[in-house]
Amino acid sequence: MSKTLIEKILANHSNRNTINPGDIIDVEIDARVSRDFGGANVVKNMRNNHLKIADPSKTFFTFDVNPGGSDQKYAANQQMCREFARERNIRVYDINSGIGTHIAIDNGLAYPGSTFVSTDSHANIMGAIGSFGQGMGDKDIAATWAKGSVWFKVPPSAKVVFKGRRPENVTAKDIVLNMLSRFGTHSFLGYSVEMYGEAIDELTLDERITISSMATEMGAIIVLFTPSGHVLDELEHISGNKYESIAADTDAHYEQTHEINIEEFKPMVARPGHPHDDIDVNEVKRTKIDSGFIGSCTNGRIEDLRVTAGILKSRSIAPGVVLKIVPSTDAIWKQAMNEGLISIFKNAGALVSNAGCAGCAAGQVGQNGPGEVTVSTGNRNFAGKQGKGKVYLASPAVVAASAVAGYITTPDDIPKEPAVFEQGTYKENGHDKAKKKTQAADKPTVVEGRAWIINQDDIDTDMIFHNRYLAITDPNEMGQYTFDNLEGYEDFAKKAQPGDIVITGKNFGAGSSRQQAVDCFKSLGIQCIVAESYGAIYERNAINAAFPILTYDPEELKKLKLNDKDKIRVDFKNGTITNLENNKTVNINGFYEVQEQIYQQGGLLS
Repeated sequence: MSKTLIEKILANHSNRNTINPGDIIDVEIDARVSRDFGGANVVKNMRNNHLKIADPSKTFFTFDVNPGGSDQKYAANQQMCREFARERNIRVYDINSGIGTHIAIDNGLAYPGSTFVSTDSHANIMGAIGSFGQGMGDKDIAATWAKGSVWFKVPPSAKVVFKGRRPENVTAKDIVLNMLSRFGTHSFLGYSVEMYGEAIDELTLDERITISSMATEMGAIIVLFTPSGHVLDELEHISGNKYESIAADTDAHYEQTHEINIEEFKPMVARPGHPHDDIDVNEVKRTKIDSGFIGSCTNGRIEDLRVTAGILKSRSIAPGVVLKIVPSTDAIWKQAMNEGLISIFKNAGALVSNAGCAGCAAGQVGQNGPGEVTVSTGNRNFAGKQGKGKVYLASPAVVAASAVAGYITTPDDIPKEPAVFEQGTYKENGHDKAKKKTQAADKPTVVEGRAWIINQDDIDTDMIFHNRYLAITDPNEMGQYTFDNLEGYEDFAKKAQPGDIVITGKNFGAGSSRQQAVDCFKSLGIQCIVAESYGAIYERNAINAAFPILTYDPEELKKLKLNDKDKIRVDFKNGTITNLENNKTVNINGFYEVQEQIYQQGGLLS
């Protein structure tokens, strides 16, 4: 049977000749990774459940979220992981190494046709080399460390074919921002997306990494490239290993096929709040900025740094503007130093930090304050993700040019004299510290409770459980912070009652792989969430934590004539919701088999 690229990789790792979208299969994982922010919980899961490591040679820690150990809780978590690694003979890529996904590519932990999981929602960056990568929560990772494999639902495949030649001023970051503008976060939700065309064949490894790293922001499971000859040569050069390509069958079936004229693409920026709120950079030119950031797993490669140096050479950062530059790995940092790029950055007045995730993960340089306007090469600009200010997403070329100009601009439109501005003010926000305890449950399949109707799409994990609380490992402490970064629901934790039910829109739980965004609801005693759709990682985390989540058809739900705080009944197994105020009942999507099994056993690791 003909296979798409994702089907071929998953079939090769599941001892099955035939697989179809929707099949739930057990997938052997070649590289099993935990980062520093999720590592402590992985260790706790392993120890609390008396689990052993299936294969230490395929098991790794990568400390990239807070490579300075500048937070006491992060430092404690990292040390917990180091001690566990010594006990179990696990390799640690410590704080001097860089971003774990990039290390995996450069050091050959991941390779064309391989499988890779990590507590990093951008593990699907492996699509850049034709490898299956997936971000997962700490329970998933613990199970994979113990078993060597993990269950996975085969996604449907989409094919995107690019016609024409790429314009010279369009970067890889512009390609993905143009795609986000066109497809948004729902078109490819849950899909494996394959990229084709002459313009795609010409992309370098670094450019493919940029595009694949934002698959999560498109809602996709992964964005996959067929490794070309020059990419295989690049991989051999940096890793020392020789690889063979892997490709989809020519007659493979795709549930979606799109043709795009890349010649219509333009340099873009994403406006603050959402990576898919994209606009032609010319429409926001002259927007005054306070800071710039170049780095993250999306744009911290050597090619990105060369472009930056080409713009900054013999120039200075605008007065009052701070430019922060963070290479993705230590090897790239050293290469930049040997090529003289670091000197150019420093002479221009930029701050250069050690390799790591930086501001994108709230653990290193790159955060901004209230009122601060930042132009960033990161992959996310959710409210609060990179600080309390506003974040525009753009290419390294636009960020570097803007840092020199003092406002958003392009490399061909840098003024002779930079703009100046008056600094804004800073306001501290307090947070309620009241704890709420989780109410015990007996695993019922029918529940009743008050409905919280939150009519919003794309509620991301930073809105649900902000990254400033990620060092918390006790689930009982998590409930108090639920939704405190979601506008209009900052007091949700105070008003929620055990037994409540949340009803919301599309793509709930988009973004990071954090398990806390599930556990915080359990801590408050929320009985279940009913959404139109979920972020792929969030769906797994909820199922694996035995937390009930279900989906609905919006046209069906309208028939309930449901009001906020109405009492409702939800039947997980049969798939129904009843409005107890008017006794109207509609069908929803109930538990599927593996979900019910994990729910009844009390979680993936129980």
